[in-house]
Amino acid sequence: MRLPIDVFDTVRSGTQIQKEREKPVRIAVFVEFDAPDELVESVREHLRPASAGARLHIEVAEPGTKLMVDPSADAVVGIAGSGKGGLSESLAAARERAVPTALVALAEDRDGVARRFDHPLLDTLANEDPSEAVALELGDWLSMRIPAKRLALAHNFAFMRRAVALEHVRNTALQNALIGAVTIIPGADMPLMTANQAKMVLQIAAAYGEVLGAERAKELLGVVGGAFAFRTAARQVVGMVPGFGWAIKGGIGYTGTLAMGYAAIKYFEGGVDLEGLKRRFDTLRAQVASRRRSLSEAPTDEIEIAEEIHTGV
Repeated sequence: MRLPIDVFDTVRSGTQIQKEREKPVRIAVFVEFDAPDELVESVREHLRPASAGARLHIEVAEPGTKLMVDPSADAVVGIAGSGKGGLSESLAAARERAVPTALVALAEDRDGVARRFDHPLLDTLANEDPSEAVALELGDWLSMRIPAKRLALAHNFAFMRRAVALEHVRNTALQNALIGAVTIIPGADMPLMTANQAKMVLQIAAAYGEVLGAERAKELLGVVGGAFAFRTAARQVVGMVPGFGWAIKGGIGYTGTLAMGYAAIKYFEGGVDLEGLKRRFDTLRAQVASRRRSLSEAPTDEIEIAEEIHTGV
């Protein structure tokens, strides 16, 4: 199969993504002296670096103290207690140095926590479950606030993997939706969309620990080829249904990319490697091809077809 992308560029992208994953990460953790034990334990469990490239600087915020952060830190994470331990002043000092600063609290009322610590609402993370406060709330916040080091975060902290992967999927889907919407010449969007989706799959693979150097070129191209074949078959099915131009542009561009990304996340979380993901895309292509043959025999509801194509993963 001839892919509408530069295969060597794809391999180079894999190597570059591998380098991004090795970037150093520096996080300062300020723990208020009376922070809940279960929240502190959750932070200790999740913020455990997997490589020497990630470093944590942990200090306790006590009454009458103001902790200072090195401006080279990528982020500051404050673990809230009663609000009487000098944490507010320490976080304010970090913000003054333009360091992304989060406040994590074991609470339901995020607004109340933000007011008590005089901390920006969007950087205040509150959850009654200590595990979710870190794994979900803090994971999403770090992914959004330190975009240049998403892959490094996922590489070092397992709880970051899904948040980082989902962010790459959403961004790629939006890019491809725009490409599909503005492209006038039929088929002209294929090289750009395919290149974007190839890079997305590589980013997801990197987030889940796959090695992406030149030695994996054959497997990388196999995954890209399988994904491309699946999307081509899906486009052909949609094109057989009258009045489905919107799905070709928006559905295949946006929803198709989401489906491809979610499939990759699902299978990497299940321990499947690049070769296994390639086989999954090959299976999806066969299923869609079978659906295409059945269309010539019996009419089917348009929405049903779209859902089968895009959620079949």
